Amino acid sequence: MSKVGGVIAEILRREGVDVIFGYPRNAVLEEAATAGIRPVIVRQERTGVHMADALSRMSRGRRMGVFAMQHGPGTENAYGGVAQAYSESVPVLVLPQGYARRLAFVPDNYNATVSMRGITKHAEPLTSVAEVSNVMRRAFTQLRNGRLRPVLVELPNDLLKDEVPGPLDYQPVVRTRSAPDPDAVQVAADMLVAAQRPVIHAGQGVHWAEAYDELRMLAELLGAPVSTSLEGKSAFDETHELALGSGGAAIPRTVRHFLDRSDLILGIGCSFSETVFGVSMPADKTIIHATLDPADLNKSVRCQHALVGDAKLTLALLVDAVRQRIRAPRDRSAIVAEIKAVEREWLAEWMPLLTSPDSPISPYRVLWDLQHNVDVANTIITHDAGSPRDQLTPFWKSKAPLSYIGWGKSTQLGYGLGLAMGAKLACPDKLCINVWGDAAIGFTGMDFETAVRERLPILSILLNNSSMAIELDIMPEATKRYRATDISGDYAAFARALGGYGERIEKVADIVPAIRRGIDATLRGQPALLEFITTKETRASRL
Repeated sequence: MSKVGGVIAEILRREGVDVIFGYPRNAVLEEAATAGIRPVIVRQERTGVHMADALSRMSRGRRMGVFAMQHGPGTENAYGGVAQAYSESVPVLVLPQGYARRLAFVPDNYNATVSMRGITKHAEPLTSVAEVSNVMRRAFTQLRNGRLRPVLVELPNDLLKDEVPGPLDYQPVVRTRSAPDPDAVQVAADMLVAAQRPVIHAGQGVHWAEAYDELRMLAELLGAPVSTSLEGKSAFDETHELALGSGGAAIPRTVRHFLDRSDLILGIGCSFSETVFGVSMPADKTIIHATLDPADLNKSVRCQHALVGDAKLTLALLVDAVRQRIRAPRDRSAIVAEIKAVEREWLAEWMPLLTSPDSPISPYRVLWDLQHNVDVANTIITHDAGSPRDQLTPFWKSKAPLSYIGWGKSTQLGYGLGLAMGAKLACPDKLCINVWGDAAIGFTGMDFETAVRERLPILSILLNNSSMAIELDIMPEATKRYRATDISGDYAAFARALGGYGERIEKVADIVPAIRRGIDATLRGQPALLEFITTKETRASRL
């Protein structure tokens, strides 16, 4: 016989879980270690969920991110991380330890099943030894099928030590895919072929379905330019001549130009959710909405036609149907020339900031030099909330799938650190970078020590302007009278104190040498934090 905690660990192992993130106490953490699953212990629960989030993303769900924490305060602290994963549609298995069953619904006792039901796809308590396999089977089925979002199983602490009789009856769950209505595909193909200026807008459903080749083939057949959502960034090679870039709160001019001048927009693997951190769709265009979740249809954007199904299957069917209608790829030379002209004009306006020689340093100069001194195709980069996101996203041209972790449905400060650490666990041979500001490091900075302790040599680019600069316009009096938006700290020294490599950079001439030293530190196995002293720059490419 085995205890419940041990049985859960064995189920995790059978489902391919080889890493579990957490913060004690939770009996599953020790049982997982006994089963050969590596426990990664964080300094703050939210960061642990962020790491699990990244592991799921980077492995496309093959290695499921799992987070386990203690009942009460540990579970409460994890709430924000679960909410973030929910908003970004990322599958994470959340295993909060719960109060004993007789106390589960006592007022003032935090009940995760009840409190997190609104930020999980499925939430259920384990209440019986006999139901362990059934409950875990339901959880993994929800994690691997349909729209991907966090799933929660609450583990009462009085149950985890109970013995489970007999051998474990558990097999890994099936993973399914669905294709759209064949007749709807034919109609969509007719619409795409008839359109004079079609644009394809790709979301993260392309990542989950690994539909990269199909997306490229359809774009090249139609000669259609491709934009992406923040979550979909890197789903299409942004150095491809049909690439428009990625849009969010800050956006390349190419994205806005072609969406506004299109006559048809195919949204593939995207929700079209209305958010200030998404790409707004013009109101007068014909929309074909291809999504896995029918709840997205007409939610925020009116669509004239819909395809419901897996993005890879959908795009493959569309490619075949379009090929039946046009014999060869269309001439795209005019569209390509237009993309280049619009981008050239836009970049000319921004080049003074991107290449600024001034001190304090422009954050745009830091990120421009960073992009030109790393192997972009073998780098995984993510932004943080606020200015770092807006300064990085429009100008960074991702080349390889999942080389950029974009996000923005919720904008919790500090998210990027956990994403970079989780990405490094998933892809140890890649250079993994998080770009954050001096506000974001205040939320999750102590988990830089987790990177050191867990041997996760990431590169942190910290843009330090000693201010909540993005808030200056809305807090002028609070700043003038009370310096309410000021922030202070020597973060390079902080990184060194935690055992990492830390360096402060104040001159433009030192940017590139410092980047190279930081990368060298990661190659030696040491997490690095490069602190750039920058201007209070708040301008962004908003069109």
